Amino acid sequence: MDNQRLFLWTGLALVLFLNYQAWQHDYAPPVATPSAESEVLPKGASAGSGSSLSDALPSLGAPPAGVAPPAVAGADAAVGQAAPPAAATVRVRTDVLDLVISTQGGEIRQATLVKYPREKDAPNELMTLLTAEGPDSPSVFQWGLTAGGTGAEPNHKAVFSAAQPSYTLADGANELAVPLTWSDGAGLSVTRTLRLKRGSYAIELDQHVANAGSAPWHGRAYAQLLRHWQKAERSMWNPATSSFKGPAIYNGKKYQKLDVEKPDPDLLPKAPIQGGWAASLQHHFVAAIVPDATAPADYTLAVKEKDYQLRVAGPVREAIAGGTADFKDTLFVGPKLQDQLAATAPELDRTADYGSLTILARPLFWMLAQVHRIVGNWGFTIIIVTFLIKLCFYPLAQTSGRSMARMRSLAPRMKAIQDRYKDDREQLGKQMMELYKREKVNPLAGCLPIVVQIPVFIAFYWVLLESVEMRQAPFLLWVQDLSTRDPWFVLPAIMGAAMFGQYKLNPAPPDPMQAKVFMFMPLVMTVMMAFFPAGLVLYWITNTGLSIAQQWRINKLVEAEDKKTRT
Repeated sequence: MDNQRLFLWTGLALVLFLNYQAWQHDYAPPVATPSAESEVLPKGASAGSGSSLSDALPSLGAPPAGVAPPAVAGADAAVGQAAPPAAATVRVRTDVLDLVISTQGGEIRQATLVKYPREKDAPNELMTLLTAEGPDSPSVFQWGLTAGGTGAEPNHKAVFSAAQPSYTLADGANELAVPLTWSDGAGLSVTRTLRLKRGSYAIELDQHVANAGSAPWHGRAYAQLLRHWQKAERSMWNPATSSFKGPAIYNGKKYQKLDVEKPDPDLLPKAPIQGGWAASLQHHFVAAIVPDATAPADYTLAVKEKDYQLRVAGPVREAIAGGTADFKDTLFVGPKLQDQLAATAPELDRTADYGSLTILARPLFWMLAQVHRIVGNWGFTIIIVTFLIKLCFYPLAQTSGRSMARMRSLAPRMKAIQDRYKDDREQLGKQMMELYKREKVNPLAGCLPIVVQIPVFIAFYWVLLESVEMRQAPFLLWVQDLSTRDPWFVLPAIMGAAMFGQYKLNPAPPDPMQAKVFMFMPLVMTVMMAFFPAGLVLYWITNTGLSIAQQWRINKLVEAEDKKTRT
């Protein structure tokens, strides 16, 4: 098989692969969703009689691995007392977060990211990750302490007291503490404190138990994300819809995404684990529970109708009579900023999910981040990093380019052989191989850079798609968001023209049909790439432009060498 044919099949294979993925997203048979009256729980879980997932409490004893704790009959049964009065809310503002916290259990009912508009052209409409109201509700964070679900206890249904209705991070201050207090009136008191830091999306959750009673108190801390889940309508015309949305866990060794439609208990830890975390993912943003890394914790997932509850429950601890006990967890609610995620918990930056090419995408993102610190523009960063990648592949591209140039110079002789032996394919192949051997030309060498660049191209695609750092990042003029398509399709048109120029620079296929297909390929790629992120198209334009420059230079050198040989 000659160089042109292999190049053709490689390009067509890439196009078919990408279109197959898009077809699977758009037209694959839907998975049956649970009915309105049913609950989908991990194997061995108990549905309980709770009116909703929000009413469920962890049992005091450690539940079997992967089993959702039984629910109680309702909020009254959960706290063992008359229905509490309506809870007030506390407004908490930092330089990056705007929270609404209910005094009922310290539930975070709303979390707004003040530096992240929902749409670039609507800067006043901010991203809201958690919300108790609206089409995406419920979407809340709950936490508390349980002593088994009997009697008054400081769980997420108990009403706390707040010293003031709002808290704001003061100018010049680096930390803000928001305390909430509760007492059962019989000697047990709890101070629940949320600690927020300037510029950080991590919230430290402290619970201090003081037992002034005459008997020891036993309880365990838990934290849970209650989220409404809607199946994403995926489309090849909107690459962002291919990003995973739903729950995920890290068990200390492996990162695992969980299927809400078909929960698999085997994916949950079989026993309490240490050093893990649980998260609710969406495109560019995440809410994650990071339990105390010094103690083992149970992880459970319960699904009811279109809601799921992802819970982490720590070990049982004791506050002796006259003694105290402390519980610590962390909540991360914000964009998938990889430096902050990595600082919050080990492997939490995996929530910026680059898929199967993470091994390539991570160093690629690191390189982009380092260059961006210098140039300050993600568009120019992509251009510079593309140049650096091209430099790394320079020796391979140089060898390939010389082979392509030699093939170009041999084109007339190859055409003559094909005309002479057009009716004898065996002799045709033999004569062609002798020509390659005599002229020291490798017909496959020209495809090596293409084969090598395909994984880099796909890794670049996922970095641009998943890295929130590039969300709504402007380049120049009309390109104001590199993570979405070019609104005027100018970059795809430039890319198509560059690919056609590269085709004209390379040796023309002897077969007229192959030549027509090759001429058509730039148009196919232009249409396919028109809806891809503008940053990815910019990468391909830069890469193609550098390839053209290198190949043009090699062609001139080879032509000069041929003239010198003939003379």
